[in-house]
Amino acid sequence: MLVLFETPAGFALFKVLDEGKLDKVEDLWKEFTTSDSARRVVELKAFNKFENTSDALSAATLIIDSKPSKSLRKFLQKHCEGETLAVADSKLGNAIKEKLKIDCLHNTAVMELMRGLRNQLTELITGLGAQELGPMSLGLSHSLSRYKLKFSPEKVDTMIIQAIGLLDDLDKELNTYAMRVREWYGWHFPELTKIVTDNIEYAKVVKMMGNRANAVNLDFSEILEDDEVEAQLKEAAVISMGTEVSDLDLLNIRELCDQVLALSEYRAQLYEYLKSRMNTIAPNLTALVGELVGARLIAHGGSLLNLAKQPGSTIQILGAEKALFRALKTKHSTPKYGLIYHASLIGKAAQKNKGKISRSLAAKTALAIRYDALGDGEDNSIGIESRLKLETRLQILENKDLGKSAGSTKGKPKIEVYEKDRKKGAGALITPAKTYNPAADVVLGQSTEETPKKSELTSKKRKHEAETAPSSEPVEESIKEDGDQERKKKKKKSKETEEIVAVADGQKKKKKKSKDTEEPAVPAAEGEKKKKKKKSDADGEDAAMQTEESGKKDKKKKKKKHADE
Repeated sequence: MLVLFETPAGFALFKVLDEGKLDKVEDLWKEFTTSDSARRVVELKAFNKFENTSDALSAATLIIDSKPSKSLRKFLQKHCEGETLAVADSKLGNAIKEKLKIDCLHNTAVMELMRGLRNQLTELITGLGAQELGPMSLGLSHSLSRYKLKFSPEKVDTMIIQAIGLLDDLDKELNTYAMRVREWYGWHFPELTKIVTDNIEYAKVVKMMGNRANAVNLDFSEILEDDEVEAQLKEAAVISMGTEVSDLDLLNIRELCDQVLALSEYRAQLYEYLKSRMNTIAPNLTALVGELVGARLIAHGGSLLNLAKQPGSTIQILGAEKALFRALKTKHSTPKYGLIYHASLIGKAAQKNKGKISRSLAAKTALAIRYDALGDGEDNSIGIESRLKLETRLQILENKDLGKSAGSTKGKPKIEVYEKDRKKGAGALITPAKTYNPAADVVLGQSTEETPKKSELTSKKRKHEAETAPSSEPVEESIKEDGDQERKKKKKKSKETEEIVAVADGQKKKKKKSKDTEEPAVPAAEGEKKKKKKKSDADGEDAAMQTEESGKKDKKKKKKKHADE
């Protein structure tokens, strides 16, 4: 039996001299305590050395993926004919068995044997010392770590951060230069500003035309797509109210136009570069939110790996930090979106659905970023699937709103009768009709027993009311007699005043009688209080009458004295 062992310097094949010792797995480690005892168990048969570091890295990466390299296949075909091969990885053994038709073995005894070989490796392989093996293993480990972390020039997101920053700066500079061209050339041809609205087309027209007098003889069809705009330009050039400028001024204006056109061409080139880099580094993020929004998210987060550590709620408001902290400070509603607002999916949504779509888009974007940063795949399948799901969700939200508005305008929908017991297409019932069961009416006996009790209670209430009614009558009679006596004492002044007082007293009596009949009984203390109040009212009226009489008598005396005089 042969043993395949991988080292940083190459592949080694050891022949097992005593296979019987493999049966005792627990005591196998004792055989590798010294180099002499290890040589009695295994012996080096062949060694395949790596040519350089790249060869070692490619072989090691294939071994990690459980695949034999080309050099390893040749090495095994040469030395393993008719032998059983012990390997440390069962998947690698299956691959060798399928491709090379070599029987492979992997069990606990083989793993214990591998530990012993690793312990005495420098003694068993001649010419491979510990001083040489250390730097080899260190260099190979660094190369493998770079490979695992995908640390390659194609995966560097620093270029994206620099490119998107330069693209934003170019947009600002282009806008500034274009506005300067419009303002400068506007002194000579002010009408052109309203006729040609695009900045790049404006710069091209100014560069071609120069003086406005040349506009009639030029053909602007290559620059201006619309013939009507070209006709308006030529008409306005003839009747323009602008000032005349010298050739030197026009030369400087044309040079500025050249700068604007050069900047626009470089911007287009930079955008194509950014688009290709985004599709390479973050394909799923690009499929979800686009190149520009994805690049701005990466630049704002610092790197793709830092952005992958952020949750979806943070990605949703990334770029709106000032608004968030201002809302928290003033206790207002927090913002619903930041840089992600410029994504096409949020732009398609209605205003009331933008918050829901931005929340869903941020969650899917977080997953896409993590897959791009840490996943092994380089396709954009996750981004495309997530985008389709978000589009269907947006359609569902929009259709809900349409359904609500349609129902409110057209009126209420028809309500169909739900008959679950009827067969489809037939009038007969699936289940028979239920019949009334009189034997189940046990409640009737209880109700008949309770009825006499209720009648007794009603009769007692009536008797109590009848007893309380006569007790209230003498109180009322006494109140009436007192009122009559008090009225007789009053001196009659005029018949009209007496009739008004009598009518008012009659109305008061009726009200009192109705109140007394409703109430069961009037306490004696309340009756005495009413008498005292009426007596005080009567005394007050008598005093008022006496003062009026005395006043009239004084007037008569004065009149008599005046007549006598």
